[in-house]
Amino acid sequence: MAYFVTPFFGIFLSVAVYLLGQWLFKKTKGFFLFQPLFVGMVLGVLILMLLAKMVGTTTANFYTTAYQPGGNIIFWFLNPATIAFAVPLYKRNDIVKKFWLEILLSLVIGLFVSLFVILGVSKLFGLNKVGVASMLPQEATTAIALPLSTAIGGNSAITAMACILNAVIIFALGGWLVRFFHLNSDPIGTGLGLGTAGHTVGSAYALQLGSAQGSMAAIAVVIIGVVADLVVPTFANLFM
Repeated sequence: MAYFVTPFFGIFLSVAVYLLGQWLFKKTKGFFLFQPLFVGMVLGVLILMLLAKMVGTTTANFYTTAYQPGGNIIFWFLNPATIAFAVPLYKRNDIVKKFWLEILLSLVIGLFVSLFVILGVSKLFGLNKVGVASMLPQEATTAIALPLSTAIGGNSAITAMACILNAVIIFALGGWLVRFFHLNSDPIGTGLGLGTAGHTVGSAYALQLGSAQGSMAAIAVVIIGVVADLVVPTFANLFM
């Protein structure tokens, strides 16, 4: 066990499983189940479970003592990475200046609709209070959703899984959803939808479609994160 109690283990494991996922993703020509974040999450959990069994401890204890010191360092970089979304936003600020009211209203309304849908689905599946609190913050990007989940009594690990699954689903179905909702000819709607639902992965997908879509996805991630941080705690207190 002593060999694993160092920040280098958590950092190495995080980077290794992500690079493996990236390699698989390229080899399978973009097959959505091999999206690097999803592969990293699943493979990382399996490796932690196996190593915990080998050293004779629980997975939860092994995660806390062995992985978390390095994992927290990786997590720290999520904050500056989120701020980097200001770059594509700055490049197309002409769109933001022209449609700022429509953008703001659509994102705020979309957030409230999503919160009620998440609450309803969580109740339908019989999730307890901790489960519901873990699911509500998933509308925000991971860097904001995890501390928000902890603040309202949720489990940040469940929240992280929900955020990653959102990203994987949007990456897999983003193109189809854009066509289904007839957003093909509307770069603003396309970008806002992909950024809101898919967060960083959705924004990366939006950037592939064009600079306007990418900038709208970036502003969606930023605004949804800020509004969620203000609204979700009150929403949880009122409806949980």
